Amino acid sequence: MKRSIALLALGTLAAAASTTAIAQTRADNELNAATLVMQELTGPQSKAGIPDDVLRDAKCVAVIPKMVKAGFVVGGQHGAGVATCRLENGRWSPPAPFDLSGATFGAQIGGEEQGYVMMIMNNDGMQALMSGHFKIGAGVDAAAGPVGREGSGSAGVSAAILSYARAKGAYIGATLNGAELNQDHGETKQLYGQETPFTAILDGQVHMPDQSAARTFVSTINHAVARAASNSH
Repeated sequence: MKRSIALLALGTLAAAASTTAIAQTRADNELNAATLVMQELTGPQSKAGIPDDVLRDAKCVAVIPKMVKAGFVVGGQHGAGVATCRLENGRWSPPAPFDLSGATFGAQIGGEEQGYVMMIMNNDGMQALMSGHFKIGAGVDAAAGPVGREGSGSAGVSAAILSYARAKGAYIGATLNGAELNQDHGETKQLYGQETPFTAILDGQVHMPDQSAARTFVSTINHAVARAASNSH
């Protein structure tokens, strides 16, 4: 009897460890995918990416590497993403996980949207993001972002959010009005070990997670913004 209980306890512990490992792998995969998207959009060889002045002036960056169709909603889509905001010292905050869902939005290329990037351009957009829950277009205006490294952000100068879509290797400006963003509490716990407010993460009140994927994502943003600033001088 005691042996059976011991074996059951060991099995429970093994299952819990396996679940934790799977969750960690998911978090790392999303961070790595977000890093790849930003490298493609902002790398030195990128000619059709985010304009330098948009990168230079952005308050926050939110990346959704992949949107998938939600079968239970007609035309609906869902995606998981990570966000980071610029801190007072000029560096960027640890990553904050979120979900984005809503009706089909933005332009499509061949009917296959693969991901989005949102550049948060003013304090209204930043405060909405930091709340961990808001609907784009409901008091927080979004516009399709200008494309091209030499392009100008003046095309959406009044928008709180400039957004981009990636599909089949191409990048275009896209609108996200109607989409709803919510903090991913499960993945937040996985990254930080406990429930942590979105505001605390994006305001730099928590330490960077130990995972190299988190550090690489934020480092990619730091380098892209620094490169954009140097190119504008």
